[in-house]
Amino acid sequence: MKSPETRQLAEGVYAYVQPDGGWCVSNAGIIVGDEATVLVDTAATERRTRLLAEQVARVSPQPPDVLINTHFHGDHVFGNSVFSPRATIVAHELTRVEMLEAGHGLRNLWPDVDWGDTPITPPTITFRDAITVFAGQLRLEVIHVGPAHTTNDSVIWVPDKRILFAGDVLMSGVTPFCLMGSLAGSLRAIDRLRALDPEIIVPGHGHVGGKELLEQNESYLLWLQQLATDGVRSGLSVLDLAAESPLGEFAELLDPERLVGNLHRAYAEQMGQPLGAPLDVLKAFQDMVAHHGRLPDCHA
Repeated sequence: MKSPETRQLAEGVYAYVQPDGGWCVSNAGIIVGDEATVLVDTAATERRTRLLAEQVARVSPQPPDVLINTHFHGDHVFGNSVFSPRATIVAHELTRVEMLEAGHGLRNLWPDVDWGDTPITPPTITFRDAITVFAGQLRLEVIHVGPAHTTNDSVIWVPDKRILFAGDVLMSGVTPFCLMGSLAGSLRAIDRLRALDPEIIVPGHGHVGGKELLEQNESYLLWLQQLATDGVRSGLSVLDLAAESPLGEFAELLDPERLVGNLHRAYAEQMGQPLGAPLDVLKAFQDMVAHHGRLPDCHA
């Protein structure tokens, strides 16, 4: 396991970055105000979350008062119980619904991971469009931008610092993934984030960056959209299209097998399904494994 890094982005604002950012190795945020501390997301395993708690204690005089989950995926929420009940957990209303529906299903994909004790601990405060949270005097705008990576993605915008915690709507050096959300919705979400004009962006996975992350993720998604258009027109299956499509400039991104899951979503949208409509996620993951030739690597 590569050591996580806690990086100060501005006074009281920190990114907790877990390299290398692949499957289930996600980032978090720590915002320390005069009177309150806010945590953005947790981690996939008990061990990783307790390391995060140690870093919170290093930069904050108190444990988190508020925990914001950017979406329902286990690598961002499984560690919630480490900070609850002291921390009030806040998330989009669909995050609570889908977290409870998914349970520990993610564990079944990688049964050899030492997940530890991570009871499902859902948010107790939910919102529909946006909510404002304060870390002392520092204003945090929590904005629902899904469907994108999932149906329930929220970002945390710190306007006074021009810092954006983007959750998995944006990746850095890692292949974007919209199987459980929307390709078209992801592109719309990027437009909304661009309008905020952030100077620093903390992605859900990978290293901290700036506005170039908007361009990099958008470029991949536009390529994917055109690829799916051509594939549907040619009558190719998702697996056949993936097999004959070189990744080109995107070949160096981690977890390239996500192309297959992304094409399942892109095909659904090409065929007129609503944005964020449920798909057979297990079948898509099995196709990713078939395309990859083995189970994708997970270093949680």
